[in-house]
Amino acid sequence: MKAQTNQFIGCDRPYEDANIVLFGAPYDSTTSFRPGTRFGPNAMRMESFGIETYSMLCNRDIVDDTAVFDSGDLELPFGNQEQTLAMIEERAAEILADGKRPFLLGGEHLVTLGSVRAVAKKHPDLHIIHFDAHADLREDYLGNPLSHACVLRRCHDLLGDGRIFQFGIRSGTREERQFMLDGHVKTELFSDQTLRGVVEKIGSKTPVYLTIDMDVLDPSEFPGTGTQEAGGFHYNQLVNDMRLICQNLNIVGIDNVELNPGLDPSGRSTALACKFLREELLSLR
Repeated sequence: MKAQTNQFIGCDRPYEDANIVLFGAPYDSTTSFRPGTRFGPNAMRMESFGIETYSMLCNRDIVDDTAVFDSGDLELPFGNQEQTLAMIEERAAEILADGKRPFLLGGEHLVTLGSVRAVAKKHPDLHIIHFDAHADLREDYLGNPLSHACVLRRCHDLLGDGRIFQFGIRSGTREERQFMLDGHVKTELFSDQTLRGVVEKIGSKTPVYLTIDMDVLDPSEFPGTGTQEAGGFHYNQLVNDMRLICQNLNIVGIDNVELNPGLDPSGRSTALACKFLREELLSLR
């Protein structure tokens, strides 16, 4: 992997020296409403130069206190879900094989599946913590089982019952709700009140994949996403939850998805996504 001229601010360590590797998956071929998340990773890199590398919240600096390499975006075949997922899995597997932690930037939420496939092969006892407005537990969407509306169902196919924990969910179908009630996944609707207990239950040694669909945030704070759902989290709430997870659990893979920069001409959604990513990089233990 070669160094990029357009990097997320401060993420310029040589690949050999890095312990976290960013890579973008600019893909939105299965988006069910308003497309445009393919532009998310590049928009974040460009906007990142408007924020400091130092975080007052973490009292750490990306330049001085982390070793992060930004490998840029994959060149993905638009319209081919299986090949796209295979390419994402290959990149994540390469990062894992080199003893580093993959950090995926979407793109639509389907891209998570490629990364999870790679991480689950290395860590068979993998658990997932999932923040989202949507359950993403459909068996298929319009006959397509590889849709961003089905990504956590496909992850469940890999991991089985009791290893997926969802927070902030406030949209889904009757069938998805029944899938939750049947005990296949642990879902807290609308809120995060049980998160601390889940973190304590999982413990500090179990490998965990953290996937954050940015539409878990309320659209009043984050309008730049394709399927907005009122009643979401506030930024500080999500940051606090993220820090609780990153500082106490064994995070072996992570992603942020569903920023759609073209839907927010003000740029505030992209700026928020950049600051949140900076805090994540500085919170990972």
